Amino acid sequence: MESIRLKARAKINIGLDVLRRREDGYHEVRMIMQTVGLYDQLTITKTQTSKIHVRTNLSYLPGNENNLVYKAAKLVTDTFSLPGGVFIDLKKKIPVAAGMAGGSTDAASVLYGLNRIYGLGLKLEELMSLGVRLGADVPYCLMRGTALAEGIGEKLTPLPAMPECPVLIAKPGVSVSTKFVYENLHANSLRPEQHPDIDASIQAIQEGDLHKIARTMGNVLELVTIREHPVIGQIKEAMRRSGALNAMMSGSGPTVFGLYEDEKTAREACKSLRREGLARQVYLTYLFHNRRRNK
Repeated sequence: MESIRLKARAKINIGLDVLRRREDGYHEVRMIMQTVGLYDQLTITKTQTSKIHVRTNLSYLPGNENNLVYKAAKLVTDTFSLPGGVFIDLKKKIPVAAGMAGGSTDAASVLYGLNRIYGLGLKLEELMSLGVRLGADVPYCLMRGTALAEGIGEKLTPLPAMPECPVLIAKPGVSVSTKFVYENLHANSLRPEQHPDIDASIQAIQEGDLHKIARTMGNVLELVTIREHPVIGQIKEAMRRSGALNAMMSGSGPTVFGLYEDEKTAREACKSLRREGLARQVYLTYLFHNRRRNK
């Protein structure tokens, strides 16, 4: 195999809780992760030289060691002393710096793709162990589906697949610093009622009850991000008015997603949200369960 084309799919958080700030500066989290249909496309090709070359469709994205895709390729080439190099063509569609693991899922696809085209024979668990060196979300982006993430996000427990439903994605034109959000959460002093009930969400997923899943959704990071960027709360309310079972910020934001019961309502909501102009990027997608990388 000389080349491979992959779909690097985004994630949303059905639930996100921060339990405490650890002594090492990292935060202990408990999150429910869910893959969605929105994806970036990567074409990974062997080259005869030892160089790593990354090309993207966005002029402001670096093609060097400041790009997680490049870091992933270098990690594999250095670790396994690959006989050649790699050319990566990345077409971004997942909103950048949006709380949807766009960089992590691209890096995960590079690990998977290089394993395939160079015949390294690494199993999923081995790829995940490699991926955590790039970031806490990378192992999940390799596994995909519905999962509970604990620790700093690297301890993963698969959950039953969520019921199928349309998902509306909206990113406003604001930038959010994940570091700022976590530093201003003051996790160790939160009151019990400020934490989302992750166990209730897990039970709802196990029961396959979409309405109950929607009712139990919660993201503790909204306490910081919505205060800094009220437009996030405005998008949530707009989605709920348009028929969403519930709407919530994904990750540290600023992207908001809404779960809908039927496609017709979701399509009308998509049109309505675009007319309101609250978000710069709006996509209608779906929950994704197939874990094959090229699907």
